Amino acid sequence: MTDNARARRLAKRIGRIVAAAIEHEIKDPRLGNVTITDTKLTGDLRDATLYYTVLGENLDADPDFAGAEAALVSARGVLRSKVGEQIGVRFTPTLTFVADSIPADARRIDELLAQAKEADAEVARQATGAEPAGDPDPYRLDPAENEVDETDEAEEPR
Repeated sequence: MTDNARARRLAKRIGRIVAAAIEHEIKDPRLGNVTITDTKLTGDLRDATLYYTVLGENLDADPDFAGAEAALVSARGVLRSKVGEQIGVRFTPTLTFVADSIPADARRIDELLAQAKEADAEVARQATGAEPAGDPDPYRLDPAENEVDETDEAEEPR
């Protein structure tokens, strides 16, 4: 077993190697918009999981996740050999590619924040010109009630 710090360092290095190979050496056009976002390596350094995301050609186009996944699966052997050449460990880890859910999660969070903002604006619209149901300050005391009755203080000693 290795320590976790070494596994993290190797995971980062594997991610950089694979990203550079995708960008410069693999000539598959389906990998043009693929970005490696994170890499996890098991403690025994035998299995590496690479998380990726795919960007669309422009802001309005949907990304081609199926094409990118097929291209990554077909290039897995070449990428593994590149990793094996450059990391210098006894066993080259197997590479598993997983589509990263962070962009979809971020989009969902943005939608929820927009809904909350609309709800807050609706409450603010309803609150304009509204008056409280009871006293505006129910804890305010009349100044006359704050005066101490002199007869209460002048009690007879026991």
